[in-house]
Amino acid sequence: MSCSLIHPSEPRRAGPSEIVTPDLASYDHIIIATSFGKDSVACHLRLLELGIDKIPGAMERIEWWHHDVDDDDPFMDWPITREYGKALSRHFEVPLYFSAREGGFRREMLKNNEQSGGYWFEGPRGRTYIPSQSKPNTRMQYPQVTADLRQRWCSPYLKIMVASTAITNQSRFCNGRTLFITGERAEESASRARYNPFQPHRNDARAGRLKRHIDHWMPVHHLTETEIWALFRKHQLLAAPPYYLGFSRFSCAGCIFGQADHFATIREIHPVLFKQLVEYDQTFNKTMKRGISLEELAARGTPFPAALENPELCRLALQTTWSGPVTTNNWQLPAGAYKASGGPV
Repeated sequence: MSCSLIHPSEPRRAGPSEIVTPDLASYDHIIIATSFGKDSVACHLRLLELGIDKIPGAMERIEWWHHDVDDDDPFMDWPITREYGKALSRHFEVPLYFSAREGGFRREMLKNNEQSGGYWFEGPRGRTYIPSQSKPNTRMQYPQVTADLRQRWCSPYLKIMVASTAITNQSRFCNGRTLFITGERAEESASRARYNPFQPHRNDARAGRLKRHIDHWMPVHHLTETEIWALFRKHQLLAAPPYYLGFSRFSCAGCIFGQADHFATIREIHPVLFKQLVEYDQTFNKTMKRGISLEELAARGTPFPAALENPELCRLALQTTWSGPVTTNNWQLPAGAYKASGGPV
């Protein structure tokens, strides 16, 4: 891979195999979009490795954004997600702003000749609500496991479009330079390996009236999973609880990419969610996995041993409070590390 420094005067795209480092001092805002999973958290660790804390005033420009896929209707996500993320943000002393599509995953999934929900997002001035302008339509099905985001609608409707709304409806991003950071890695899939790790963001408008300059950077795109966990070890940082239960990703507990062992484990440790997932799976014309029902898929799997052996940790993953630290003096590689499981296509 080639390696280069991107300067403010260079509006450009980096090729998939190129390792780039933007001039971090040149940005007015640095946004890290984080699920609180290992890769997006590693984006912040990567900034520290690059010495951002040595750039005068740069740390004060960083903020984390988390798109709550469920909004106020607990369903697909891990219950601990919000509080674990808040604990992380307190540890790193960075502001954390939440956002969501109104009604979250369940409302979007159950649309029946209805509009999608509106948007809300947090910022320095508090919470803003943007009403929906979508036309009524019908889903009544799970997102499908495909690279086509029209069918895998959870990514665009609950994350990408939420971020776009938050950007375009805040004047603080006009007449300035913003770096928008996400945690995709080339190692995750053939599709992600082809991503450009540095390019103008989809909401960039630097040439227009608003002078909204937004670059999109993937600082861990070139890193291996080994290098990601090495960053966690160096900073003695605890990963989210599901990693220690054997899950390889901190996506939704009911993630559509989950395979047999994943859903066998959810059936065992989170039966309320599994029952809901199965009921919807039986209701829709398309099951989550198309050729097989969730009940059949879970029956083919084996629950993760780490989950069965750690009932206290299971309870932590399923609660909505976090009272402990996010660092440890006895760092251990999580049981879910290096596991092959469902992920981006």
